[in-house]
Amino acid sequence: MRRLTALAGLALALAGAGAFAFAQPPAPAAAPATAPPARSASASAAPALGDAAPEFLGLDRRGRPVKVSDYRGKPVVISFWAGWCAPCRRELPMLSTLQRSVGREHLQVIAVNLNEPQRDYDAFLRLNPGLDLDFIRDPGSAARYYGVRTVPNLFVVDRDGKLVQIHRGYSPEKIEQFVRELAPLLPPHAARKPGE
Repeated sequence: MRRLTALAGLALALAGAGAFAFAQPPAPAAAPATAPPARSASASAAPALGDAAPEFLGLDRRGRPVKVSDYRGKPVVISFWAGWCAPCRRELPMLSTLQRSVGREHLQVIAVNLNEPQRDYDAFLRLNPGLDLDFIRDPGSAARYYGVRTVPNLFVVDRDGKLVQIHRGYSPEKIEQFVRELAPLLPPHAARKPGE
């Protein structure tokens, strides 16, 4: 019961986080709402719940590959986003609050930028230094492995590397459901009170 109460409080905090305004680079004049089309049907098939999560996620800020197995042993939240995407810009502060509240020892949140030019990606990160997330870039291959065609897309991987949640799109109403589904993956003491 204490765990559910703590997570309910976290859900309220996350809902409030979505209302925060944060800096962003100007959106391109005619930004597409979808990722580039996949090259083959088999490469773009989305994994199903219970499948092993696709391994490759993209490149970190130093250009090194990031893999799901790098975080084996704790749940991983993977969010595909773009700077021009307004729902993504609302989701990222919520995910940052989640990362801070639960802690990196219990959960890893990875924000995968989908195929934006390096200068736009760098500008977004420079303008939003308070977001406590691991940001990586995907040139498009991870999106194909995960079947991502639009943003935002959120995937949750359990401690064993299996896909246990898929959320396409974002709305404040999805926060409670997301936290409720994430709770069983976390240790009972994982939710922290603000300021801890």
